[in-house]
Amino acid sequence: MSTQPKTLLTPEEYLEIERNAEFRSEYWQGEMYAMAGAGRAHNQLVSNLARVVGNHILSKQCEGYAIDMRVRVGASRLYTYPDYVAFCGEPQFMGQRQDTLLNPALIVEVLSPSTESYDRIRKFELYRSIESLHEYLLISSDRVHVDRFTRQGADQWLLTSAGSLEESIHLASLDFELLLADLYVKVELTEAVQRLRPLDP
Repeated sequence: MSTQPKTLLTPEEYLEIERNAEFRSEYWQGEMYAMAGAGRAHNQLVSNLARVVGNHILSKQCEGYAIDMRVRVGASRLYTYPDYVAFCGEPQFMGQRQDTLLNPALIVEVLSPSTESYDRIRKFELYRSIESLHEYLLISSDRVHVDRFTRQGADQWLLTSAGSLEESIHLASLDFELLLADLYVKVELTEAVQRLRPLDP
């Protein structure tokens, strides 16, 4: 039995559909993928990040967008919506609509169990092809933990991590010290705290 070949969309066809759709979809190599809704902790983290970073860049020639700014990832044929994206200087958009950013300096993804592997590995591999990208930030939503990858060379990235409310992560692309206490304020984490049973004397 033969199967019908899959009909692939061009980027132009995807953008036409997407701009008229009621929900957001990513595009990868000719196919559209509807984006799942996010939980409370995920949304709280994005809101907190947008607030504290937004306050910092008010007086700077920088801009930040949460959730709904589409990013085109070079020749990889990926169009995606990071949880947060920021840049300084002049923005570069695809076409006149100004809804698809080409030159992010910082991309942030809030991790969930269903997407963590993709965000850490495959998506990061694709993001690295963006020449303007200086930092990639991964924020855990089940525990206090942040990983920052900073570009060091052509394809060399330095990992810095923080895992307590007393720590901070320096975002060099925005010249900003992100306090984890500010990032995780009012966020209800789902990770169960495992306690060791005391040894009998």
